[in-house]
Amino acid sequence: MEAIVILVRHGETDWNKERRIQGGSSNPPLNERGREQAGSLALRLRQDKIQAIYSSPLQRSLDTAKAIAHYHQLEVDVEPSLREIEAGDLEGVTLAELGKHFSELLTLNAKGGALPRVPGGESLPELQQRGWDTIQRLTKKHPEGNVVLVSHYFVILAIICSVLGLPLSQIHRLRLSTGSITIINLDQQEARLELFNDTCNPAECP
Repeated sequence: MEAIVILVRHGETDWNKERRIQGGSSNPPLNERGREQAGSLALRLRQDKIQAIYSSPLQRSLDTAKAIAHYHQLEVDVEPSLREIEAGDLEGVTLAELGKHFSELLTLNAKGGALPRVPGGESLPELQQRGWDTIQRLTKKHPEGNVVLVSHYFVILAIICSVLGLPLSQIHRLRLSTGSITIINLDQQEARLELFNDTCNPAECP
C-alpha cells in the first residue's frame, strides 16, 4: 500500500506581500494574486484522482482548498492541526521590524539546546509533532491514492524535515513559495519526497 500526500501551500495574501508574520491566529484572505494562484493549483490538480481534500481552518487555506475541490466533487474537510505555527506576540510584525527572518528567530538556540518557543506561541518541535501526527493519522485513513492537504509555510517545511530526517535547526535553509505543490510518498517502510515547491503553470507543466 502506498499513500501519496499532496501538500499545498495556500495562495498569497497581502500579509505575505508585506512580509508580515502570519501565524495561526491571523486570518487575512487571499489577495488577487492569491486567488489566481488558487485557480492555477486547481487546474494543475484537475486530472489527478484525489480521494480527499483537507485544509487548515484559516481562510487563506480554505479558499485555496475550495478552488481545488471544485473539480473533484469533494467537500473540504477542515483539519485544525494543519493551521500555521502560533506566532504569539509576533503575529503581524513585519520582517523589517523583526530585523531577521522568522525562521532564524525560531532556531536561535539551535546550537545550545532546545529550540525556543515564540512568546505566547509555539516552538518548531511542537509544530512538527502535530504536523507529522496529522500525516500519520490521515494516511492510515487513506492508505492508498492521493490526498491533498492545504496548509502553511512552517507546517509543510516541518513535515519535510520529518521526511528527510533533517534537523529543525536547518529549516531556514528551505524556502516554500505561496501557491506551491510538494508531494510525499509513504508506504509501510519509509516516507519519500517526490516533489518540492513546484509552482509550474498548468499550461507549461509537462
